[in-house]
Amino acid sequence: MTDFRVRARYAAAVATAATLLAAVPQIAHAATTAADLPFAQAIFRATHNSYSGNVAGARGSITQQLDAGVRFLEFDVWSGDYATAGDYRIGHSEAGDQVDHTGGNPAGDQLRAWLTTVNSWSAGHPAAAPITVLLDLKDDLSARTSYANGNLLTLNDELREVFGDRLARGLDTPGALGPVASLRGRILTVLSGNATARTSYKRDTGSNPAVAINTRGQVVEVHDNGAGVLWYWTGVYGADGSLTWRRHGKYDTGKTPAVAINDDGTVVEVHQAPSGNALWSRVGRLDDAGEITWSASAKYDTGVLPSIAFPDPATNAVREIHRSQSGSQNWDWKGTVGATSVTWGAHATTSDARFPTVTATSGGRSVTVAGGTLTAATDRVPATAIRAPQLAFVEYQAGDSATLKDGSVFWAATASNKSFVLSGRQAGVSVRGWDFDSAGLATNPLANYPATNTPSAAWYQTLLAGAVS
Repeated sequence: MTDFRVRARYAAAVATAATLLAAVPQIAHAATTAADLPFAQAIFRATHNSYSGNVAGARGSITQQLDAGVRFLEFDVWSGDYATAGDYRIGHSEAGDQVDHTGGNPAGDQLRAWLTTVNSWSAGHPAAAPITVLLDLKDDLSARTSYANGNLLTLNDELREVFGDRLARGLDTPGALGPVASLRGRILTVLSGNATARTSYKRDTGSNPAVAINTRGQVVEVHDNGAGVLWYWTGVYGADGSLTWRRHGKYDTGKTPAVAINDDGTVVEVHQAPSGNALWSRVGRLDDAGEITWSASAKYDTGVLPSIAFPDPATNAVREIHRSQSGSQNWDWKGTVGATSVTWGAHATTSDARFPTVTATSGGRSVTVAGGTLTAATDRVPATAIRAPQLAFVEYQAGDSATLKDGSVFWAATASNKSFVLSGRQAGVSVRGWDFDSAGLATNPLANYPATNTPSAAWYQTLLAGAVS
């Protein structure tokens, strides 16, 4: 092709983009770097499948993208082999797929190394506009049965450990982000992808919740999922009376669980079998990180609605009270907790009521839990959702549930869904349009994150000439 024809085509592309730019006046306005520019009004250069570099598209490496003014990056995240890989992995159709390792990108596909690359660039450019890192969850992290298997709390800790104080925490109110100037040098993370995982990050659900607290402020919650599977949360009671949840996992099968914890972190749990009236007990050890190491469960009786307590939380003596499966009579057991099991001793009928299960009190602190959408209240703080600390924001996409839409400040759809992009802009949230690969996909106002596979294309450069960087 002659130089003349190349120049002619380039000029035509620039002219087309310039026409669109003139038709979208807010793009130029987004170039404003005034301290009072609201975050949701700002427009940023953005890439789709950022890790693919030049393997599928023409983006350059992560550092090259950031050097060129890109302030939105996307990583597709896979959790299936977390336990063996020791980290999440990135890739398109599967872990490792379409990952570009050139141009200074990490040599492997483990997520932490890629996040560290972003963090290092941000640390070296403290005046840069905030970088939004989108994690497109390709599988359901809420189905990961433990922290060691890479559940949502594991991901949370990875974000905290990599980004530290540079991380702008996810919040639920649209006004919380403030002006762009207040976020320069910061990193925001957004969860996208698997809808079940995103929903579970915002809230957990369960039936028959029970709770325990010791004098150290360590909290254990247990519940069944309504289908015979038992799950736990552990957390801490803070100085202000709030609860911070630290670990979550599946630990057994059954229903109507109850739990107790003494002051050295010994946990005893009792529950009814998923069907029938067998009663089972289980011993666990809660460590300082919030993880419970559970021993095997053991059948100890038959009955319904078991309850458990340490009468003196400074000892390993426990008492269990349950109701007879054939009437209203209560029965109790007294036992001693060993390293891996309870040694049960005296057993008789009792006129005492069952121990409270949904409320626990110790050391002047109390916690009350409720089921459905799991919540916990303390003696000082009203009921709030039992969930991972909200370090990341949660994206709402076209077609998602009302739960995902509620409070979301990040919306997204394919760039061709112009009506959704415009509805988000009108709602005052930050909107991503992915596969933004032609100037004809521009809206008025433009998506805040026009996520393209070709950020260096002439039409994109012209259209985003006023982007905040």
